[in-house]
Amino acid sequence: MNLTRPRIADAVAGLRPAAATLLIVGSMALTGCATTQNPDPLEPWNRKVFAFNEVVDNAVLKPVATTYRDVVPAPVRKGATNFFNNVQDAWSAVNLVLQGRFRDGASDLLRFGTNTVFGLLGVIDVASELGLQRHNEDFGQTLGKWGLGPGAYIVWPILGPSTIRDSIALPIETQVTPETWASSVRLRNSLTATRIVNTRANLLQASSLLDDAALDKYSFLRDAFLQRRRSLVYDGNPPEDEVPYDEYQDDEDSAPAAPAAASAPLPSASAASAPAVDPAASSGSK
Repeated sequence: MNLTRPRIADAVAGLRPAAATLLIVGSMALTGCATTQNPDPLEPWNRKVFAFNEVVDNAVLKPVATTYRDVVPAPVRKGATNFFNNVQDAWSAVNLVLQGRFRDGASDLLRFGTNTVFGLLGVIDVASELGLQRHNEDFGQTLGKWGLGPGAYIVWPILGPSTIRDSIALPIETQVTPETWASSVRLRNSLTATRIVNTRANLLQASSLLDDAALDKYSFLRDAFLQRRRSLVYDGNPPEDEVPYDEYQDDEDSAPAAPAAASAPLPSASAASAPAVDPAASSGSK
C-alpha cells in the first residue's frame, strides 16, 4: 500500500481527537499512582520506552541533527530558533494571563508584536535587544499554578519525558505551533521537521556530555527533568516544605546529583510539540 506524505499527515490528523481523549482519560487514571517519594511508579514501562527513544535518536534524529548543524550556517539556525520562539512568546502571553500575571503577559505579547513586525516574523530577535525578557510559559506550568500536581513521571514514545500534568496539556500545546496554522500539508510537514531537527541540533553538545557523565542516563534525565519542571512551575522558588524527589533516594540508588542539569533544556513531551529552545539556554549545548 503506497501512502503519500499528505495521506500520512491526514491520517495522523484524523487520530488527534481520539488520541487526545485517550491521553486525558488515561492520564487522570494514573495521576493517583505517584507519590512525592516515588513519582515514577511506571519505571519498568518508562525504561522500555526510553530505550526505544534512544534507538530512534541514535539511528535517525541525532545523525540528521548533526548534519543539519554542520551544513546549515549558524545565523540561519539561530533565525529558525528565533522564529519558533516568537510563536511561543504569543502562547506564553496567554498562559501568563491565565496565571494572573498580566504585566508579564503584556511583556511577552509586546515581544511577539515587536519581533513579528520589526524582526521579519521573529527571525531576528529585536525584542531581546530592547530588554524585553522571555518568560516561556506553557500550559503545563499554568496547570501547576492552578494547583494540579505533576502526577506520575511518564516517558512517551518519540516525545520523551513528561508528567501526567504536562501530558494533559499536550493536546493543547500541539495546536499552538506554527505548522498547525499552515494550510499546505507540505509546508506543515516542512515546518514540523525543521522545528524538531533544529531543537535536536541545539541539544547535541548537552546530550554528548550527558552520555559521558551519567552512570544511569535514565535516572539522571528523570531527576533533572522533574527538578526543572518543578522549578519552572514555582518560578525558581519552590516551597520549602516540599522536599524534592531526589532527596528521598538512597545514595546507592540515586543518579549523580545534577543541579546544573535541572535548569538546562531537556527534551520533553513538549519538545516535539512546542517551539525550539532559547538559543541562550542552549548555547552551552524546551
